[in-house]
Amino acid sequence: MKVRNEEIVIPTSMVGNYPNPRWWDAQWARQYQGDQEPPDAMNREALEDVIGAIALDQELAGLDIIADGRVHGDNYADQAVYYYMKRLGYNLRGGQLGFPIYSRLHSGTVDGPIRRHGQLMVEQARALKRATSKPTKIQYTGVQVLAQCTNDLHYTNPRDRAMAIATAMNEDIREIDNLGIDFIQLDEFTWPYFYEDWAIEAFNKAVEGVKHAKIIVHVCWGNWGGTPAYLPDDSVNSGDIYDLTKRKQNAKAPSATLSVVPKAYQAKIDVLNLENCGRRSDDMSGLDAFKQHPLPDNVSFWAGVIDVKSTITETADEVAARIRKLLTVIPADRLGVTTDCGLILLQRYIAKDKLHAMVAGTQIVRDELLKQQAAE
Repeated sequence: MKVRNEEIVIPTSMVGNYPNPRWWDAQWARQYQGDQEPPDAMNREALEDVIGAIALDQELAGLDIIADGRVHGDNYADQAVYYYMKRLGYNLRGGQLGFPIYSRLHSGTVDGPIRRHGQLMVEQARALKRATSKPTKIQYTGVQVLAQCTNDLHYTNPRDRAMAIATAMNEDIREIDNLGIDFIQLDEFTWPYFYEDWAIEAFNKAVEGVKHAKIIVHVCWGNWGGTPAYLPDDSVNSGDIYDLTKRKQNAKAPSATLSVVPKAYQAKIDVLNLENCGRRSDDMSGLDAFKQHPLPDNVSFWAGVIDVKSTITETADEVAARIRKLLTVIPADRLGVTTDCGLILLQRYIAKDKLHAMVAGTQIVRDELLKQQAAE
């Protein structure tokens, strides 16, 4: 796959939230609001230093594409949901969400028009560009996720709410694109449950006008408290803590990948990134789904090959074996590998080890491909 102007075989990158350095979480993460600070401001210096530290972890591991790591908060909920709500003008009050595995989150309230109140990811992007000369990736929480998390007291229908979110995000995304960021990722982690009838339209609105960056949609099956997602049934009441060991088996539930493809192909994307080879091994990496619904010619596939819900670090050989399975269906020139989801629920030293394992396993397969080419 071409990354910038270089052809990289099976590029590597991490997904989502990385464990923040503890000095950042102890103070600065709680103060960061996403506003542009003067060049000598302590908050700005701290932001640049924390992104520099996270970028260094990725560079030392050997990743090809360096991600922002989502430092705008000291916990998963703030980083993935509440930070964006604050920047879009929400009041952070509301009832508990009814979504399985996310029921411990509450819904922010919209009581006026949604718009961008200052920058979302622009300052993080600038800091990342300063921190590394390697290709970069900036990540956003998806439009459907935010729209579904909203207690709406303003818009008369969900479509208008979603399109307002998408329009506000698009302002930020186009600024990111102009900065020269190589990849822009939207995390639509509720697509596996179902697509709203406006889901693709809103996604495409959010990335409208992007001229330089490649667009990634990342879809996973849950990492809230290390719990995989599931389709609901009548085993529990809304708002209850869901005991997966007591749930009924839903024979009608689609396989993990078939819950996302081929519908995802309608989005304006360059890369489809799915959680695949870690805990989702029950779905055999979705290979049958891709045989049934091949990737469009203009879309590459990045697969999660690191289980972020386990504290046990994969060996390089285990990672290589997972990649070989993928190569039976996905051509090497259209394949990339990532972590299944964010690493935030792990200790930072474990996260580092997992990144090193991913790169080492990828290199094993790259060497094998080179030998095959030489022999042909």
